[in-house]
Amino acid sequence: MSLIAGSYERFIWGFKLKPLMPSPDQKTLTLTPLFSYPSHLSSITTVAAAGPAAASGGYDDTIQLYDLSAASSIGSLHDHSASVTSLSFFSPPNLSVPRNLISADADGSVCIYDADPFVLLKTLRPHKKAVNDLSVHPSGKLALTVGHDECLAMINLVRGRRSFFCRLGREASLVKFDCGGDKFFMAMEEKISVHEAEDAKIVCELENRKRVLCAAPSENGVLYTGGEDRSITAWDTNSGKVAYCIEDAHSARVKGIVVLTKNAGSVSDDDPYLVGSASSDGVIRVWDVRMAVKEKPNPLAEAITKSRITSLAGSSVKFTMTSEICLGRSVGRQEIKAKRCLVMNIETATGWTRWYREDMMEQQKDYNIIEIPDQRLATLVSLYMAF
Repeated sequence: MSLIAGSYERFIWGFKLKPLMPSPDQKTLTLTPLFSYPSHLSSITTVAAAGPAAASGGYDDTIQLYDLSAASSIGSLHDHSASVTSLSFFSPPNLSVPRNLISADADGSVCIYDADPFVLLKTLRPHKKAVNDLSVHPSGKLALTVGHDECLAMINLVRGRRSFFCRLGREASLVKFDCGGDKFFMAMEEKISVHEAEDAKIVCELENRKRVLCAAPSENGVLYTGGEDRSITAWDTNSGKVAYCIEDAHSARVKGIVVLTKNAGSVSDDDPYLVGSASSDGVIRVWDVRMAVKEKPNPLAEAITKSRITSLAGSSVKFTMTSEICLGRSVGRQEIKAKRCLVMNIETATGWTRWYREDMMEQQKDYNIIEIPDQRLATLVSLYMAF
């Protein structure tokens, strides 16, 4: 399990969650640093993670890409002309690697990428003003966006166009689908509205004590929120009531929250149910929320970055195989069948295109490099072929 956090000081922070066994009857976790460096020219506004892939966006109009399994940077994307405000990966249920990356920016545009390799498929502008947040449906066929224009937009990701648009009357800062895709949530200041995904009908409204800054959906209709009240609140969206709350989880406002464990696929029932949170004072904590029902739990792990954290994302996949990545335009797959090779195309600074052939049959990977003086080849998608 890994966590990635972005900060106001341009730094990206990567951590791996590892268990410690001080005694047979006590289980403790630790956040081991993976990397920490200034990856952007300006402040980082958003981060996303799925499987071994992670991405960050900032005020420098760029998206930086990372390989969590190798703890390294793998390149950047420069297709936005304004600050990147939101990022979201889509991973099919039967794959541990993402298939698409969707990004939004401050001029109202949304970019759709193929995540292997990172090739721009479509750019559209569903909003007239900045996009505040986006959320991809679990099916990967549509996405919801909210923006400064006080509107909600639905994007058809299959056709790459806006299919629905309505005015909300108030500006929504967050939008999230639930894990099943049957509902979606919108946050407006301290209020959260729960809607049916089929017809956008309001199911109920949740009212927090102070402004909500981050949210993460979980199973069984539970929604975790954090914000200016410095607490982590678990809402039962079926009844519209608070299930439980971790009071004063941080000493500053909570800027990011992520649900771990349940998406790992190979987690036993005995493993703790983990939620990660980050605050603007630079503290990242991991909680076992099963204890929060009875009493305030102590964090299982904590990391102090000493920076102003702006966003948090996490990946629950346990990496079993690390795939080497060249020059950072394609995230390596974890499950690549034997007798297959991966061909990745990368446009170099000289305008040439290099193809990297990764032979997965050998333990020591061999790369055959062919230079082709045709800039148009830089938009080719990855090609799999059998020997």
